[in-house]
Amino acid sequence: MRFFFRSRQFKVILAATLGVIATAVICIIIGGNLSPQANIFGTITAPFSQALTSITNTVKDFAEAYSDGTEIMLENSELEAENIRLKEQLAEYEQALNENEFYKEYLEIKEQNPDFKFADATLISTDTQDPYKGFVINRGSLAGISEKDPVITSGGLVGFVSDVGLTTSKVTTILSPDITLGALDNRTNDAGVLSGTLELAGSNKTRLFNLSRSCNIAVGDFVVTSGEGVFPEGLLIGSIASVGSDEYNTSIFAEVEPFVNIGEIRQVMVITEFEGQGALISGGDK
Repeated sequence: MRFFFRSRQFKVILAATLGVIATAVICIIIGGNLSPQANIFGTITAPFSQALTSITNTVKDFAEAYSDGTEIMLENSELEAENIRLKEQLAEYEQALNENEFYKEYLEIKEQNPDFKFADATLISTDTQDPYKGFVINRGSLAGISEKDPVITSGGLVGFVSDVGLTTSKVTTILSPDITLGALDNRTNDAGVLSGTLELAGSNKTRLFNLSRSCNIAVGDFVVTSGEGVFPEGLLIGSIASVGSDEYNTSIFAEVEPFVNIGEIRQVMVITEFEGQGALISGGDK
């Protein structure tokens, strides 16, 4: 609208309007000073008087419409601001609910494992060059985190801390062959070794191998940590998706689908302390 007021067309219309108003006003003034018998002049000035009245009413209507439009714009702005505020409140409320649920689930884990000490963390970036979906979290040594600390979600094991800074840490996931850990079938207690492969990582799976040919594992069984090495005993890992044998037919292996979808992780817990931590690591170092 402001560009119209500055345009040449508006200036022409305004000049013409002012000319008509001026002519009408002059005629009315002159007509008012003449005697009532000056009917001829009154007849001449009547159209100008009517034009002035019409223009006055038009300007008045325009002013009222502009005022109403301004009020509507202000009301719309206020409604939009209120809508944004309500959306922000809803987002904060949903975040609070998610955080409460997040901590509630870890309290349950804490109750089952009173020796565990946790540091909560949020994923801040992913390693796009890592086919095993490693990522970086927003906690480091200042939060008590050290190398090889297990990383979990409420769903199960994610991996371990492979590199630590003051305020950030790199996490290597259980999809990676860089992690090798003792694991067992929770139903049969058949033990094996869990480690990732490039082939399986793309489908969010890892491999349990070195199983005895006499084992009784079955598809759907749960796989948990055996407590050897850097991981505490009994952490959920995933379920057995398929069972096969190696090329020499000397041992059984299974494909394991983790309970945690590594690609959808947003928040994790790092287990900074647990009973027996580091006891089976070479040299006794953590």
